[in-house]
Amino acid sequence: MAATVFVINPGSTSTKVALYAGRRRRFSEEIRHSRQALDRLGGVIAQEPLRRRAILKALRRDGTSPDGIDVYVGRGGLLRPVAGGVYEVNDRMLADLRQCRYGEHASNLGAILAADLARAHGKVAYIVDPVVTDELSDVARLSGHPDLPRRSVFHALSQKAAGRRAAARLGKPYEACNLIVAHVGGGVSVAAHQNGRVVDVNNALDGEGPFTPERTGGLAVLAFYRYGLAHGLDERGAAELITRNGGLGAYLGTNDSAEIERRIAAGDRQAEGVYEAFIYQVAKEIGAMAAAMSGAVDAVVLTGGVVRGGRFRRQLRRRIGFIAPVLVLAENSEMKALATAAMEVYKGVRTAEVY
Repeated sequence: MAATVFVINPGSTSTKVALYAGRRRRFSEEIRHSRQALDRLGGVIAQEPLRRRAILKALRRDGTSPDGIDVYVGRGGLLRPVAGGVYEVNDRMLADLRQCRYGEHASNLGAILAADLARAHGKVAYIVDPVVTDELSDVARLSGHPDLPRRSVFHALSQKAAGRRAAARLGKPYEACNLIVAHVGGGVSVAAHQNGRVVDVNNALDGEGPFTPERTGGLAVLAFYRYGLAHGLDERGAAELITRNGGLGAYLGTNDSAEIERRIAAGDRQAEGVYEAFIYQVAKEIGAMAAAMSGAVDAVVLTGGVVRGGRFRRQLRRRIGFIAPVLVLAENSEMKALATAAMEVYKGVRTAEVY
């Protein structure tokens, strides 16, 4: 009988779960949480009991006993910088996540929830390619001021999974490829993958790179400072503006790229202009990564929800097609990537790192 892996992927207002038996996905569910209910709890870590109860209900609906699951794996959160890979969840990791020592984000709950369930049933929990995966080259780490080094915070799980799938299409090992991978969803990260390492990437959380459906991307520093003073923004208010209240949503009143493409098709000229600027900024970031790799690029890989839009793909290809072949991997493979990596450790094919 195939070993089973239970996957937990927390988002801002949802918790995605899936059960895999070997390579086969046995069930999956995206559990939706009320924004009002979450906000009343006062912080991400306080959401743990609510989300755990919802997960256990999902397992009961499927008729699955947590005791019968062999491996638990969660999405990796904001930890100290680490290289990509699989990490066993330990007390040091849990302490950093519960204290939000390196930042507060829903992904912090991935390891916490996985460990809660695993330890209750005598099993082990893992995380894979956390968002703080840091493989930056030395030259990419400098920001312009020694007290403010660049941080590597990006969609590492999605990026690495897309990179491996693209390499398979090219008939080469991931470790032998030079790829530019653009994850384009609510946030946007564009990374240079060089021989299996992400040597440069925009910090997709703190305000680097293109504007996105809901994030501001890079802003003029002094202009933002003056804006913050004028509007009385504290750190939380500034973070809200940068990560949730910017981008397409700020310009057009919606962060739904599919809706925006429908509005453009119906003749909305404002939507067309803003969407073109969004595509333009993504293209510029891809071009920057091509320069970072001295033009030696095997493929540009596009992944994430926005990539499903036909207009987005056509207009972006028009701008970046000269760089390298463009591979579109629009489907989300994060859950499968988590399950596969954890199963490889369980079978002894891969070794888990220690945090």
